[in-house]
Amino acid sequence: MKKLLTLLLLLLPGAAAAQQGAILFDRQVQYEFEVPKELKDRPELKEMIEAMPTANYSSLLLLFNESASLMTPAPKSEEEEEGGGANLRARGLATRMKMGSSSRSDQEVLLEAYVQYEDGTVAETRDFMTRKFLLTGTRPTYEWKLTGEQSEFLGYSVQKATAVQDSSVIEAWFTPEIPVSAGPGLFGGLPGMILSVSVDDGQTLYSATEVKLDPVDAAIIKAPEDGEKVSPEEYEAIVAEKLKEIEMRRRGRGDRGELR
Repeated sequence: MKKLLTLLLLLLPGAAAAQQGAILFDRQVQYEFEVPKELKDRPELKEMIEAMPTANYSSLLLLFNESASLMTPAPKSEEEEEGGGANLRARGLATRMKMGSSSRSDQEVLLEAYVQYEDGTVAETRDFMTRKFLLTGTRPTYEWKLTGEQSEFLGYSVQKATAVQDSSVIEAWFTPEIPVSAGPGLFGGLPGMILSVSVDDGQTLYSATEVKLDPVDAAIIKAPEDGEKVSPEEYEAIVAEKLKEIEMRRRGRGDRGELR
C-alpha cells in the first residue's frame, strides 16, 4: 500500500512541479586568517579591526530539474553592492589579510557547479587567488547517515543527515517534498533537495532563503565553459604549490602584518 501511494503521489502534477525550480542560497565561509598582534596593538586601527567582517558572504542561485542542476552567483542586491553596510576600510583590511593567508578557504571560492544526476558528471569553476579554473569529473559519493531528526525549514519538512568527507564533518537538512537528489554546490545523494548544509561546525554554511518551484528552461542548466581547464589532480597540485609559497613568504617576513 505504501509503495502504491508513493507511486500515485509521484504521478500528481504537484509532484512533477516539485522536481524543477530555483532556490536562493546564502553562503558563509569563515575567514581563517588571524590579525597580527602588531596591528591589534595600533590604537588607530582598533575600530577598523573590530568592524572587519569575520566571513566571506555571498548569494547563490540553484537552478534544477529532474536530471541536472546548476549553481551560479545570484545577482547582487543593492545592500550587497554597498558592502552590506560594512565599513569599507574594514572590508579592505580583511581583503588584504585574506590575500596573505595560507588557508585554502581564504584563497578559494566555488563560483559555479553543474551536476548531472544520472551519471554523476560534474563541471565546476573555482576562483583561486584571482585565477579562474574549470574542472570536470564526477560528484563525490557521500556516505550519508540519517539521524532521525526532523524539523521545518522555509515551510518544508526536513530531515537531518550527516557524513564525513575528506576529514570534514558535514551536516545537511533535506526535504523529500522536493524529490530531487541535489543541493548547493556538489552536495547531493539524499532522497530530497538539501536546503541547508554545514561543514565543520559552520566553517562553511549554505542556507536556502527562498524556494520557487516553477518550470526551468532546460537549456539554461548546462555545464560552465569559462576558465582555465585543468584536471582535478592538476588543480590540487597548483593549490598546494601556491599555498606553500604564501606560507613561506609569511614566515619570511615574520608575519608582521605590515600595513601602510
